[in-house]
Amino acid sequence: MSNRVTVQYEGKVAKITLNRPDKMNSMNQEMLEEMAEKMEEVSQSEAQIVVLSGEGRAFSAGGDINMMLENDDPNEFKKIMDTIEKAVKSFYSMPKITISKLNGATAGLGLSLALAADYVIAQKEAKIAMNFIGIGLIPDGGGHFFMEQRLGTHLAKQMIWEGKMMQAEEAAKLGLVDFATENVEEATQKYVGKLQHAPLRAMIQTKTIYHKENLKKLESYFAGEAEGQVAMRQTKDHQEGIKAFMEKRKPEFRGE
Repeated sequence: MSNRVTVQYEGKVAKITLNRPDKMNSMNQEMLEEMAEKMEEVSQSEAQIVVLSGEGRAFSAGGDINMMLENDDPNEFKKIMDTIEKAVKSFYSMPKITISKLNGATAGLGLSLALAADYVIAQKEAKIAMNFIGIGLIPDGGGHFFMEQRLGTHLAKQMIWEGKMMQAEEAAKLGLVDFATENVEEATQKYVGKLQHAPLRAMIQTKTIYHKENLKKLESYFAGEAEGQVAMRQTKDHQEGIKAFMEKRKPEFRGE
């Protein structure tokens, strides 16, 4: 185990940390597999409150670009998508009150994962984007579902299509994150303290009722994203998007 994802328990609280700071906590296959294991561990634990955060200056920059480039084998790619689904679904459905603490940049798959939490608290200046479109892809990790849940279908579509990078303050005004704060560490600690004196079993029961029903829809979205991502990876626009990303220039998409 590489400790790309760490877990620390403090009484009722479990702290999960994405721990690849040298790569802005971007997620490669090894890290995704470890995250799926750690999410399941925490889900089965006695903890009632879970805080997910990123080590260093970012929450997560999303999927590792090298993972995308290296996995041309459809079977390997399916394995990656299955692992993403397992990790995110476990985080979304765990019988705990969950908080995503966005200390810095949160993009792509990183944003999909963050939005699976019950509460999303972000540092005011943190940059946030659902930016798959920049390389000719669609959101995965349940991104379509979580964006729709928070914004409604119409605005979710437009934000996904635009792939706009915004500061957390703007994201909070839209309802994409719950709070944008001057000190995300302090704000999260205060909220955890408040939850520790709340009737957590009743809160978790309400969550379970809602999420049990929503899980059917989320699973349908995972299937659609996996199918769509396979198709988009074959497009000329995706190849151009990747090439432009590597060359640090604006892509020239042709709708092909």
